[in-house]
Amino acid sequence: MTHTFTIAVTGQSLIKQDIRGVDTPGFQGVRDVLSQADFSFTNFESTILGSHGGWPLKGSFFGCSQPVVLDSLQALGFQALSLSNNHAFDLGPSGILSTLEEVDRRGFLHAGIGRNHTAATRAAKGSFTGRKVALVAMDGGPGPDFMYAADAANGRSERPGVNRLRLTKVIDVDTDTFEQLRTVRDKVGYTMMDLGNDSQPDDVPHVEVEAEISLARAIFRRSDRFGRNVKVDEDDMSRNLAAITSATEDGCLVIAYLHHHHWASDWYQVPEWVGAVAKKCIDAGAAMFVSHGAPVLQPVEIYRGRPIFYSLGNFIFHVKSEKSQWRAREVWESVIGLCSFGGDGNLASMSFHPVVIGGSEASNSDALEQRLAPELVRGVGAERILHRFRDQSAGFGTEIKVTEGVGWLMF
Repeated sequence: MTHTFTIAVTGQSLIKQDIRGVDTPGFQGVRDVLSQADFSFTNFESTILGSHGGWPLKGSFFGCSQPVVLDSLQALGFQALSLSNNHAFDLGPSGILSTLEEVDRRGFLHAGIGRNHTAATRAAKGSFTGRKVALVAMDGGPGPDFMYAADAANGRSERPGVNRLRLTKVIDVDTDTFEQLRTVRDKVGYTMMDLGNDSQPDDVPHVEVEAEISLARAIFRRSDRFGRNVKVDEDDMSRNLAAITSATEDGCLVIAYLHHHHWASDWYQVPEWVGAVAKKCIDAGAAMFVSHGAPVLQPVEIYRGRPIFYSLGNFIFHVKSEKSQWRAREVWESVIGLCSFGGDGNLASMSFHPVVIGGSEASNSDALEQRLAPELVRGVGAERILHRFRDQSAGFGTEIKVTEGVGWLMF
């Protein structure tokens, strides 16, 4: 019988506290599920306050963690972390350097940040139970240009930061509205100098002169309909696809990862551009595509026999109760995906194990600080999570069978 290689993937881990002391049957159930994998992966949704110090670069959504939280993730069984996300630069370049120092000290396979652009772009490679694995991790923002890594050039020093997939928000409007916006721009005397000032500290955005207008940090595009859209930078896309292809040609099972906050108005809706990016990654050789950002569990799609997780929601979510907007039940629910691959790199089986952060009882309390650790759930809670996941995934042609509190991909 051909040996399969099993990868566990979870929701994002926004972890601020050491959770190794949590002793509940549900948390033990999570550890048991992760122990079934040869390789476990999560997104570390924070930055480390360590030996390099740092300064808060955000307002109320600022977040950093002590190095001990990495010990918690390691004790849970994680070997790999994506580090590319909207909190990775919350302490600036100093936080990037401290995070790199601490994850390297613990031997994590990691990708998505670096001392410079070249290092941040690089695929992380390692060998686990005899199988070569690689991780390519990107962040799509939105975020200021200065949070993204840069190589030294033209009298500028290198900048530690995040691996970027530049995404530009675009508002589609019909022709009449587009002409009205052009009139407004001209009548108020909005010039290229104003555009440059408004864009600070970022560079002036590129626009197609006849089809797009940039006005007060927003880009409007002539279209036959109204809507919100995203432009993907072709150079960034090509660079990350090349890293995926190179790692695949090196014999690695490649995980392509993307973090972004360009959500649809309805968190459960998957924007079309995300699917296009995911499929390009798989076409380039990735064995799977994993994304976080939208704070809820979104569908899974199977493309060319390989999984696309559009959002796995939250796995660990340490936030404060005061003025918190994160009270919807779905924000605290997700699944652990166990994805088994054959020797040929094709998906052999996949199961989904429902979790609730803090357990089912904690979800009835307004004290969000008490929801410390994810817990495996059974019974009615498991059925609710899995049936919702099954029904949403069916819209992407994915068939999931729910049996005794576990979801199973049907081929």
